[in-house]
Amino acid sequence: MKALAYERYGPPEVLAVRPLPTPRPGAGEVLVRVRAAGLNPKDVLVRKGKFKWLGAAPFPRICAYDFAGEVAELGSAVRGLRVGQAVYGMLNRWAAGAAAEWVTVPEGELAPMPLIPSDAEPRDPYVLAAAVPLAALTALQALRDLLRVAPGQRVLINGASGGVGTFAVQIARIYGARVVTTSSAGNQALCRELGAAEALDYASTDPAQAGPFEGIFDVFGSLPFPRARVALTPAGRYVTAIPTPRNVVRDLMTRALAQSARLVVVRSRRRDLEVLTRWLVQGALRPVVDRVFALDDGAAAHAYIETKRARGKVVLRIDDAP
Repeated sequence: MKALAYERYGPPEVLAVRPLPTPRPGAGEVLVRVRAAGLNPKDVLVRKGKFKWLGAAPFPRICAYDFAGEVAELGSAVRGLRVGQAVYGMLNRWAAGAAAEWVTVPEGELAPMPLIPSDAEPRDPYVLAAAVPLAALTALQALRDLLRVAPGQRVLINGASGGVGTFAVQIARIYGARVVTTSSAGNQALCRELGAAEALDYASTDPAQAGPFEGIFDVFGSLPFPRARVALTPAGRYVTAIPTPRNVVRDLMTRALAQSARLVVVRSRRRDLEVLTRWLVQGALRPVVDRVFALDDGAAAHAYIETKRARGKVVLRIDDAP
C-alpha cells in the first residue's frame, strides 16, 4: 500500500510516500480503506520528535490520526459494523498511521461516518468527516469534561481560528455559553460566524484583561495559567491543549483548588464520536476546512500547518472515492 511516512525525525522534507505492507486486522480491529486523513499540529510535533520520550515506535512511521473511509475487513470479535460501511474516527496510538491506503483501527476508536451538510467547498463527504475527529474530540472533552461549561457562562477560547478552536467555539455555544474568542483580525468574522458573541484581535487586546470568565480554553498556548488566572472568576477553570511538562505538573497540583489548570489529553471513544455525529447531522456543528492536499503533497501540507496560519483543518485526500 502507499503511505505518507518518515524514516527519522526532522523537517517536512523527511516525509515521502512509500510502499509499505498492508496491515491485517486483529480480533477486535477493523481494516479501513482510507479515503481521507486529517492532519493536526500534533502530527508536526510527533514528526519532529517532541514526544519521543513517550516511547519509541519503530520506523518507518506513518502520519495522521484522523481518517474517513470504508470498512474493508472485520476482525473476528467485531460486531455492529459491516464491510463497505463508511466510518470515521481517530487513532489513539502515538505512532499514528492514518495517512495510508489502509489502516487497522480498534473498533472502539471509530463510528459510522455522518453525511455532513455543506454549502461550501469542499463538499467531499470523506474530506469533511476526516476533518472532525481529533480536533472536535479535543474541544468536546476540554469543554464538557474539564471546563464543565454550562448555560450562561462566559467562556474564552484563546486561538479560536485553528482546527480545535473552530470546533470549541461551536461546542461552547451548543452548551449555552457566551463565547469570547481571540484570533487575528482577519479571522474575527469567522469566529463570529461560528458563534462568538465577542471576537477579540489578539494583536490589540490582552485576553487576560477581558474577563471575568468562568472558563478559559487556551488552544493556542499563548495564554499560560499564571497570566490567565487573573481573568477567571474565583472558581473559574482553565484548560490548555499544550502538553508541556509544566502544564502536566500544574494539572496535578491544581485539581483540588478552586481555580484549576487542567491539560486536555484527547481520547478517541465511539460514544463521543456519536455525540459529534448527532450535532454534525443536525447542522449544529460543522468542520472548517482550509486546504486539501493530495497524499503526494503531504510534506507541503505539514509545512503549511507549521506556518500556524491555517483556518480550521488541513486534510489529505488519499485517493478518489469509489
